Amino acid sequence: MQRITPHLWFDREAREAAEFYTSVFSTREKSPSGGKNSVVKNVSTIHNTPSGSVDMVTIELYGQGFSLISAGPYFKFTPAVSFLVACATREEVDALWTPLSNAGTPLMDLGEYPFSEHYGWIQDRYGVSWQVMHMGERPVRQKITPTLMFVGEQCGKAKEAIDFYTTVFHNARTGDILAYGKGEEPDKEGTMKHAAFTLEGMDFAAMDSAYQHKFTINEAISFMVHCATQDELDYYWKRLSAVPSAEQCGWLKDRYGVSWQIVPTVMDEMLRDKDPVKLARVTEAFLKMKKFDIEQLKKAYAGQ
Repeated sequence: MQRITPHLWFDREAREAAEFYTSVFSTREKSPSGGKNSVVKNVSTIHNTPSGSVDMVTIELYGQGFSLISAGPYFKFTPAVSFLVACATREEVDALWTPLSNAGTPLMDLGEYPFSEHYGWIQDRYGVSWQVMHMGERPVRQKITPTLMFVGEQCGKAKEAIDFYTTVFHNARTGDILAYGKGEEPDKEGTMKHAAFTLEGMDFAAMDSAYQHKFTINEAISFMVHCATQDELDYYWKRLSAVPSAEQCGWLKDRYGVSWQIVPTVMDEMLRDKDPVKLARVTEAFLKMKKFDIEQLKKAYAGQ
């Protein structure tokens, strides 16, 4: 099971976006992990939340899991969290760039760069940012890599954040690191131009950017950590949560501004149940919680 799942918060467009992404990232070949073509896995709707009726959609892109939610206009996507798509050919880059750029906004035009002969960074019609890169001779371990950009007050902390995450997660390691050198101002020498790391089998990337950006990391994109036991859930909650005011319904925010959702695996099953009465009981129970209590959720689900 994928232990960490990127989670995207939309106003009302989760279902529409799910159909769009699964069509854009429809492959002629299997993912490196053996996953199948991109598909919508499940759609559920919960009612009587602070956002009203909420659509929750799970999808796979190149065999990688993503969760989407329509829960109101509270957060807007920013380039501070983007998704790097590794492409084997220039033609694959072009095939992705065309639909992603339709009604989107280029952040780095499609072209040749020192790190890739064919690359572009696009903010799509929903505001989600994608870096589409021809990898050349470099092997592709994972097709889509979540990428964190540390800006503003967090700029210069990418390496510190990676060191922290790789101590919190048990199956974790740091990968290749490329630092800024002299003459690359405004970025400070020694800060991260690009750094790779792996958490629970998922590859991530991080970078610092000292330019004056009008955005930062926010709750629009969070990362769900799926936990089998209460002890495991308690562990991640204690290690990651750094902003008490952000704790709500399984959500927390860490010291670097990144949002995480610490969720029990059993809750995934509960929220996929088509019984509206059971779903309503579970919804009512979890809306009262900050950190999830697995036993209380099970009791609500059972009607106890």
